[in-house]
Amino acid sequence: MEQETRLSGKLKGNRIVIENFIEAQELYQSGFGEKEEKSLILNSYESLYLLSINKVNVINKKKMLTFEELMDLLYNKDKDLLTRFLVYRDLRSRGFVVKEGFGFGVDFRVYDKGEYGKNTAKYIVFVLNEGNEVAFGKILQDAVDIKRMGKNSVIAVIDRRGEVIYYQIAEAIFNAKI
Repeated sequence: MEQETRLSGKLKGNRIVIENFIEAQELYQSGFGEKEEKSLILNSYESLYLLSINKVNVINKKKMLTFEELMDLLYNKDKDLLTRFLVYRDLRSRGFVVKEGFGFGVDFRVYDKGEYGKNTAKYIVFVLNEGNEVAFGKILQDAVDIKRMGKNSVIAVIDRRGEVIYYQIAEAIFNAKI
């Protein structure tokens, strides 16, 4: 049985750089990273995910990092990383392509299965930890604006056991006669 060759990337700040884009093109076509010149740039949660499924090696100061070592290094720079990683991993394991969010305080844009590269993202995902206080009025206003763009707003909540629960935000109109 032939062993799959893993790509190697270098830790630079909170991103991983795979310097040979041609070798990394399959990852890019699968919705991972962004192309910059002749390199593929992976953000922190993408890197952790790809390391966890044995698709990439991450090198820092000539040392190959384990998942735990990479998580520690990146977590020190971003305290919300674990929460976003858990949601990212869950969505990817369900077959969705997940890209970084844009504006509105959104964490992710999520493409329906088979739609990446063909259509725009169908879902916009806000990531929250169970028990944390949030300004829900802001999220609701953002959800209204996102709906006007033709997308669905979803709140992904990480519960105390580390499980992800999804809630779709929908507009409700009540017509009551008193």
